[in-house]
Amino acid sequence: MDLITFGVLGPVVAWDGLGGVLGLKGPRHRAVLARLIMARRRVVPVARLVEDLWDEPGPGAVGAVQTFVAALRRVLEPDRPARAPARLLVTEGPGYALRAAPDAVDAWRFETAVAGAAQLPAGQALEQLGEALELWRGPAYAQFAEEEWARGECARLAELKLQAVERRARARLDLGLAAEAVPDLEAHLAEHPWREDAWQLLALALYRTGRQADALAALRRARALLADQLGVDPGPKMRRLEADILSHDPRLDLRGEPSTAVTRLWTQAAAAYDRTVAADARARLESTIGIIRDLSLTGGPGLQAAREHRLQAVTAAEAFGDPELTARVIGAYDVPAIWTRNDDPEQARQIVAAAERALPALPRGDAYEAARCRLLATIALEMRGTRSPRGPQAASEAEEIARRLNDPALLAFALNAVFMQSCTRAGLSPRRDAIGGELVTLAARHGLVTFEVLGHLIRMQAQSALGDFPAADAHAAAADHLAERHERPLVSVFTSWYRALRPAACGQIPQAEAAYRAAAARLDGAGMPGVEHGLLPLAQLCLRTAGGSTSARQAAEHVDPDADWGPYRPWVEPFILLRTGRRADAEATLRAVPEPPADLLYEAMCCLQATLALEFGDRAVLEQLRARLLPAAGELAGAGSGLITLGPVDRWLTAITHALDCTTRSGPHPATRR
Repeated sequence: MDLITFGVLGPVVAWDGLGGVLGLKGPRHRAVLARLIMARRRVVPVARLVEDLWDEPGPGAVGAVQTFVAALRRVLEPDRPARAPARLLVTEGPGYALRAAPDAVDAWRFETAVAGAAQLPAGQALEQLGEALELWRGPAYAQFAEEEWARGECARLAELKLQAVERRARARLDLGLAAEAVPDLEAHLAEHPWREDAWQLLALALYRTGRQADALAALRRARALLADQLGVDPGPKMRRLEADILSHDPRLDLRGEPSTAVTRLWTQAAAAYDRTVAADARARLESTIGIIRDLSLTGGPGLQAAREHRLQAVTAAEAFGDPELTARVIGAYDVPAIWTRNDDPEQARQIVAAAERALPALPRGDAYEAARCRLLATIALEMRGTRSPRGPQAASEAEEIARRLNDPALLAFALNAVFMQSCTRAGLSPRRDAIGGELVTLAARHGLVTFEVLGHLIRMQAQSALGDFPAADAHAAAADHLAERHERPLVSVFTSWYRALRPAACGQIPQAEAAYRAAAARLDGAGMPGVEHGLLPLAQLCLRTAGGSTSARQAAEHVDPDADWGPYRPWVEPFILLRTGRRADAEATLRAVPEPPADLLYEAMCCLQATLALEFGDRAVLEQLRARLLPAAGELAGAGSGLITLGPVDRWLTAITHALDCTTRSGPHPATRR
């Protein structure tokens, strides 16, 4: 039995232990065998076999199936004694099952080899993928490919084969074998011209063999095919590749070359670009925004420079009077964002305005839906931390378009926008955790490294709020690993703050204070004023008020009026007034404090207000804060930021409820009397 093998990657066939073809008789015999192989060792009821094999089964169909099975058993187990139970094609319950070994079917071996190649170094992966592709003898289940019962499996195997061809090409490119990859990719695309990934691989292979013009021609050919035949524009990855080829981006070359060679190449390519591309060309503008996007990921001066030049690029694009160009320039800045407060609110306002101008000016039609999606996602991202209904609306529309277009990069960008608008009230950490989970899965599957990092950071934050620190630790470690491998220095800023949060959440005040000071040092010069300003003194204040165990008067003693409180000043001002003995002013200021911004520190700001409201016994403010905090019951206040915490929300709710009960018995606070 163990010597029998089966082939379905081509016409359905069975071989004996010496490789000889077994006589399977007629097409219905082979159809039964194929249907059982497709079931993967599971039982197929006789009724299902009858339904699949005949359009209109007659009264003798069941008997015919039994006859086919008996004939197959004689071929597959010729030495089985009479009346001995079958060991390969067995009867079980209402039907039959083929108990073939896991490596006895070529399709099963193929799938295992392709999956395993993803975990191998490029050289081993190339060899394994080559051997796997040699298993194919023609279309899967060739005689039955048009049968209803076979179509789904045939399509699945065909897609897996196409992916294997493309993975083999990628392995060749990784090994510096670009010239060997070109012929196979050209043949592959001749039969499957709609494979965008394959066009990108071909263009990269041509570029690495010194054929820049041919690489650009291949991308133009792909663009024309997609537009003329399908009515769609190429995806963002293809557009970026075209821009990178035009600019001779050094990332297109193999990794591991000496930095001196990279520097020399960059200098020469930049000079050539300056000489050959007109100063006012649109291509120059689109290449520039790509550089600005990449510059932002370097952190520090690079991020600051990117912020300065981004608005200039948008303004220059609008000057052309072409809304599609403006949409491309605005949408190309798809830099993952983790902090729900803007670094430059005024610039954000201007970019939102430009995006809103471009949206109605875009032509209607599916060809412009991706651009529309990117504009909407940008609006939602830039409106983070505000309470305008436009932000959540734009995020929702962007997500809907991205899912409909089935574009992974577009969906990742839209999900970032949805995340940025997921702080409209307390208690939304589970929602953010789900967004982070989808981002990790989506980005890992499609090689979107920066969004994979983002997903891990989002889950680190959300799991902190939910009190699952082992899970948060794992996501912080995963983010750090990816950041180190792909040169993303800003990631460690957030993970270092998270690691300061850990002792804070356990009440280890001295350890947390030291960790916060070290984390704050990493923020210095990181180019993120929206994160940096006010964060260290806020973290120190939160350490003193965590869990409501410290009174506002005690906490106020540790408040430095001259510290940089940044955007948190309105919520700290009552503490400052209380420290200087101006209690009445502090009470009045507390009542005038607005609802906290819709950002990751919403619960933390509410708890700081609660500290003061508990001190003053202000019933109106306490009732308001209880309503705001109640949805976050069971979470850790502020920990959803991944930076600070004020302890369990439940403790605050208990303290507020107790205070309200006391004021009910003793009468309202003077401030609430009419």
